[in-house]
Amino acid sequence: MRPPVIRHRPAPGAAARHPFRILIVEDERRLALSLAGGLAAEGYDVDVVHDGLEGLHQAGESPYDLLLLDIMLPGMNGYRVCSALRAAGHDVPILMLTAKDGEYDEAEGLDTGADDYLTKPFSYVVLVARVKALLRRRGRDGGAPPVLELGGLTVDTAARRVFVGGEETVLTAKEFAVLEHLATRAGEVVSKADVLEHVWDFAYDGDPNIVEVYVSALRRKLGAGLIRTVRGAGYRLERPERPETAR
Repeated sequence: MRPPVIRHRPAPGAAARHPFRILIVEDERRLALSLAGGLAAEGYDVDVVHDGLEGLHQAGESPYDLLLLDIMLPGMNGYRVCSALRAAGHDVPILMLTAKDGEYDEAEGLDTGADDYLTKPFSYVVLVARVKALLRRRGRDGGAPPVLELGGLTVDTAARRVFVGGEETVLTAKEFAVLEHLATRAGEVVSKADVLEHVWDFAYDGDPNIVEVYVSALRRKLGAGLIRTVRGAGYRLERPERPETAR
């Protein structure tokens, strides 16, 4: 028998502010319940499970707007849960929580398809800011058109798919987020700080050169000439007739 899902409904009078559903997958019960109580008070509809396998099942069966996913979990670790959800086609934003630290751990988490990464201990204020930013990027607030056509490059922001010359190119969640931000401002110079703030949020305290890592990955996958470096200023996504594909 599966363990019960612990449900935290929005506080009275707050539900209308944040009509979003959040799943917390965290085995530290005190932390999980504290986060759930705080987010419910903010107006979110929150479910909590304490096991990786149950988290995978719950996220696959119910529509959530965001997952808070611990890495060190019983049953199945957070990396594997995240990877399994992405492989199954679930595009729900995932914010990974972990007591581990270091660039390798962050890169591994993001490469499995996570959208953001927060190291314990963290400020609750920072967590809420990350949650709100991820939900904004989910597209509930409108903004840019859902499909961006840039010469031979097509960025479908709703389906989170990218096509180069009519052929689909698979990107990780973070690669897509960087490309999406540059594509919505195609032809403009976008600073590294702007990419960091939009994709990693203002509270990111890791190495800012991580932007260069993801831009390099996009160039390998989409073509070396697609994203230009403007020395001392940032990056500019060109509007190519037909981007050359990496071999």
